[in-house]
Amino acid sequence: MYRFFKFLLGPLMRLLFQPWIRGLENIPAEGPAILASNHLAVIDSFFLPLMVKREITFVGKSDYFTGVGIKGWIVKHFMQAVGVIPVDRSGGKASQVALDKGLEVLGRGDLFGIYPEGTRSPDGRLYRGKTGIARMSLISGAPIIPVAMVGTDKAQPIGQRIPKLERIGVIIGKPLDFSRYQGMENDRFVLRSITDEVMYDLMLLSGQEYVDEYAANVKKQLEAQKKQPQENPETETKTEAQSSTPNK
Repeated sequence: MYRFFKFLLGPLMRLLFQPWIRGLENIPAEGPAILASNHLAVIDSFFLPLMVKREITFVGKSDYFTGVGIKGWIVKHFMQAVGVIPVDRSGGKASQVALDKGLEVLGRGDLFGIYPEGTRSPDGRLYRGKTGIARMSLISGAPIIPVAMVGTDKAQPIGQRIPKLERIGVIIGKPLDFSRYQGMENDRFVLRSITDEVMYDLMLLSGQEYVDEYAANVKKQLEAQKKQPQENPETETKTEAQSSTPNK
């Protein structure tokens, strides 16, 4: 089904969005590798597989598999057809299940795609990476290849379902080999160091501003601000006028 969808939708996507790619030679012709990409829009998961010849298995939020109605059914079966692995973003043991499945993909000698930020960027900036990619690399021995998606946030801003016709770019960085840390997959300082190195390369490739915070936390802060009650300007003006009126 992966190849079928790529064959069916690929030519149309190339015609409409005229995607370009740089650094394709950095992806090995065979053998396992982790493609660590920035995440600007839902369509990142469409254009990266389109531009890379080898099949890529991605992780995707579990919400894609639990939708209701016709739309939910379509999204669920599409994700299953293209081999997306559902991940529970609540963390802990739930997320570990998805990482274990990713290790199975790497164990078969295939490509595994993951978004180190854990969620889409809320404002186009690059956020702190989670250390799961580092642990997977050390356990599997697979190199990490940084991938920068360009223009997908313009084509599909947050909240927009149907992408606009904007040119999309993909920049593939050079593979990062962390075999020097073999056997240290439980050292949190090593895992953080590796992850930060990957995010630094992503920052250079994408040109994004880096923020040393988790994107999920920033999203929660933004949601909390939206829920705060807004004062009525007219009421505020009346209150100020009453407070400035001298008592008689």
